[in-house]
Amino acid sequence: MDNKINREDDFARLWLAHDGLWFQAVEREFGMEAAIRLDTIAWSQFSPIEAGRILSRLGKEPGGGMDLLEEALGERLYAFINKQTVIEKSSKRLVFQMNSCRVQDARYRKGMAAFPCKEVGIVEYATFAEAIDPRIKTRCLHCPPDAYNGEYWCRWEFYID
Repeated sequence: MDNKINREDDFARLWLAHDGLWFQAVEREFGMEAAIRLDTIAWSQFSPIEAGRILSRLGKEPGGGMDLLEEALGERLYAFINKQTVIEKSSKRLVFQMNSCRVQDARYRKGMAAFPCKEVGIVEYATFAEAIDPRIKTRCLHCPPDAYNGEYWCRWEFYID
């Protein structure tokens, strides 16, 4: 049996492990509120960088609307290790959900409360989407601390007015 790990999956898992360890260290030292505040700052800077690198890798420029956003969401580090789905898409609207999240799934299996990532997620997804296309706005439809519904952990709406 070949247990070779896909490089992209391994890179994404290592990145997520570092992100989690960093967060836990800050939480232990300064508390959850400070950890979330600092994590939000980090994501506000990382998400546009990630979006820019994805655009560069794809040979695309910002401004491609929902088609480009859908493609870019599929190229994020998360996409290699989480199960995500675009459940609705038009030229002006895209609804995206995270069906399986390694962080939340692990906490759920251990009987722990979900990580309250909504505050961080709002900044993360909004800055990512705006870097893909400055016209795109982001709305959180569901995200912890909202209760897990057994189908998805978070759901996001992206739209162009």
